[in-house]
Formats: sequence, C-alpha cells, structure tokens
Amino acid sequence: MTETNFDARRTPSATVWRFARGFMAGFVAVLIFHQAMLGILHLIGVTPGIPWAFRPVPPFGVPQVLSLAFWGGVWGIVFVSVEKAFPRDGAGYWIAAGLFGAIALTLVAWFVVAPLKGAPVAGGWQPASMATALLVNGAWGLGTALLLRLLERRSSLT
Repeated sequence: MTETNFDARRTPSATVWRFARGFMAGFVAVLIFHQAMLGILHLIGVTPGIPWAFRPVPPFGVPQVLSLAFWGGVWGIVFVSVEKAFPRDGAGYWIAAGLFGAIALTLVAWFVVAPLKGAPVAGGWQPASMATALLVNGAWGLGTALLLRLLERRSSLT
C-alpha cells in the first residue's frame, strides 16, 4: 500500500467536510439565531414558546433545544446542498439563505412534522404561530449562512 492510498483513506473528501461544516453551522445556528429570535418573539408577546428549553422530548427524552439543534444540523446539510443555486455574493445570497430557512423548514414543519406529532398543520392557521415559524426559521437560515461563511473562511486560512 502506498502512502498516497493511506492518506486518501484517512482524509475525508471535500464533500464530506462541506457536509460536516453544514451540520455544524446548522446546529449552532439553532442555538444562537433561531433561539434568539424565539426569545425576542416571546419577550414581545408574539409566542408562548420559550427559548433554550431543556424540557425532555420524545422519543429519547433529550432536551428540546438539543433536539432542535440536531435537526438544525441535518437541515444544515440540506442547506449546503442547495446553496449552490443561491446568488454567490451580495444581498441576493443573504435573502436566499433567509428565504430558504423561512420557507423550506417551515413548510416541512407545518405539513410533515406537525401531522406526525398529532399537531395542527400550519400552526393551526394562527397568524402569530405562523409568523413565529417563518421568523425563527428565517433567522436560522441567515445564521447558518453566516456561520458557513465563517467556517469556510477559517478553513481556507489553514
């Protein structure tokens, strides 16, 4: 076995690293941006939802915020897969990132996750619930984009 083959087997591909950065960015974006927006909306009385909640959630009893962060990481992988279609620079990139979070995550939450959990679709069509979903998920999209840019800049410096 040559040294090149040995290195190739131990060094993940650029795609794997991109997915890993996507997961990390999405995970952390929940903890910072998504939950901060939820906190703001809670403080101004738009939602009864409480940020950074540690209430155990089924099926494994993990704290709610960590469950959300895990799924934010999974969505981060999706984000890096579709962001190639976003405008590369300027406001267009940030608008696309925010809209991706607001629309894609919210539609899946409303029409896939909610029915699976026995909850009403689209937040029961309550305007405050609908706005909360769009805003917290849009904040996640912007945060994920920002964190990805920071992670990519850092990895290009090393």
